[in-house]
Amino acid sequence: MHAPSVFDAFRATKPGCKVLPDGAFNCEPELARLDAPLTPLDAFFVRNNGDVPVDADPKDWTLDVDGVVDEPARFTLDDLRTRFEAVSVTAVLECAGNNRRAFDPPTDGLPWGRGAVGCARWTGVRLADVLRCCGLRREALYIGHHPPDRAVDGRGPALSRGLPLAKALAPDTLVAFSMNDAPLGRLHGAPLRIVAPGFPGSAWQKWLSRIEVRDRLHDGVKMNGTDYRLPRRGYEPGEPLDPADFDVIESMPVNAMITTPVDAVHVRAGDRVVVAGYAWSGRAPVTGVEILLDGSTPLVAEMESAAERWGWRRFRAEIVVPDGDRVAVTARASDATGERQPLGTAPWNPRGYCNNTAHEITLSIAR
Repeated sequence: MHAPSVFDAFRATKPGCKVLPDGAFNCEPELARLDAPLTPLDAFFVRNNGDVPVDADPKDWTLDVDGVVDEPARFTLDDLRTRFEAVSVTAVLECAGNNRRAFDPPTDGLPWGRGAVGCARWTGVRLADVLRCCGLRREALYIGHHPPDRAVDGRGPALSRGLPLAKALAPDTLVAFSMNDAPLGRLHGAPLRIVAPGFPGSAWQKWLSRIEVRDRLHDGVKMNGTDYRLPRRGYEPGEPLDPADFDVIESMPVNAMITTPVDAVHVRAGDRVVVAGYAWSGRAPVTGVEILLDGSTPLVAEMESAAERWGWRRFRAEIVVPDGDRVAVTARASDATGERQPLGTAPWNPRGYCNNTAHEITLSIAR
């Protein structure tokens, strides 16, 4: 486990964020801090599977590309900046375990609330340009990411995920060096990380130092078994798991969160209250958000135009507080595939991934 002084130093860069109980440093903000088109860096969640590499001098960092390529290459950061076009993508980054603690019964894994998500403007170079520069062979099928972070016990790599080649070659998949127009911070993968819009955060490898082009599915740390995978069939709690039943998560489901008002806030009957927040989907563009009061007939929220495909969309609706002691307010998003967030509870899965249950808050009504 990290020395307390190291955790304290990390915590100081994330004021107001809750640190989760784990040997690695992981934290999430209160949802009210996510009430912005671009999530402030000091409010952006942090997910680590192991240690945080020593802060590196960008001048000394290199990125190797090898495997089934014609010309393996090593790039410095200056090489990337000077040889390839710099591009920016606004995209939501969401941990596959976001809202895990809402599953009943509980699953293993970090007990995230709804704050393991954020939206940022990412700047870097297209991963496709880097790969094609090295000459992809016909048998290329997948890429594997290799960073220097180690497991908490020091016995091996912490995480080595990858991407299908089609996603790696997508024009909005980046090797990024900037976040919200500032250099990537240490906790967010400096000096280089993958940006894979729509895919779970585990695929957005941090501290990227090597890309291995493969002729098969990558078999790095936490690519096999049931890690970052969903079952193709229903599982009962306690049932033995067969990894053959599980598929790699390649897109995050439609989701939404209410960022204002906050849960349990006090209001008065007859008050007009603005309910607002953000909606996103890793599968298809968001098409709308409904607001329900105690499960009543939905109110269609106003939606701001989508500035970019992978960013989140602001929704807003004005409600009139009814009589009573309290009222449940639910936001439910839909996307262009026709998928809608489930009400109440999402289908349970043994690893606690992709819980996109519609977000419900409770308003306390003063008399």
